[in-house]
Amino acid sequence: MQVVDARGLACPQPVVATKKALETGAEDLVTIVDNEAARDNVVKFILSQGRRARVEERDGGYHIYISGQGDLEVPELATRVSAINTQVVLVTSDTLGHGEAELGRVLMQSFLGTLAESEALPQSLTFINSGVKLVCEGSPVLDSLMRLEQGGVEISACGTCLDYYHLKEKLCVGRVTNMYAIVTSLLTASKVTTL
Repeated sequence: MQVVDARGLACPQPVVATKKALETGAEDLVTIVDNEAARDNVVKFILSQGRRARVEERDGGYHIYISGQGDLEVPELATRVSAINTQVVLVTSDTLGHGEAELGRVLMQSFLGTLAESEALPQSLTFINSGVKLVCEGSPVLDSLMRLEQGGVEISACGTCLDYYHLKEKLCVGRVTNMYAIVTSLLTASKVTTL
């Protein structure tokens, strides 16, 4: 059994190291990580590849046992994402545009409020950097984001960014994601809009 020791590696390196090990042909593999975010990211990646993952918590970390050769059925969307019309909105700040911050906050509220009322919706909204503040407790746009999510828009926030701003426990809408998933989403989208 091949071992990938990814303890101490920053996001998305545990996923990348696991992916590289699998690309060498390893069928049975254990990846060791030292935090929940890395554990969750590796497990999500493994499942997206049609493999099995079993997690054991021990020695102050997580041992993720990976088996299978892509033998589980992968949801169709995960394998055909680039073949369908997908639009991703990447939100990089809690303000819209450059200039006065107060005006930028008003514009962001207006943009997300208008988007929530729009007939045409993007597939996903991904929040990075200070943009993650918008999906957390106290954000003035939570109602708009919840309406978007209820309308089928996938909302995700960068876990590293949430950690940086000490906001992971205050996430109110969407899910935590990682840079590997963000890059994959951007590269397979039919259109990316960056705010």
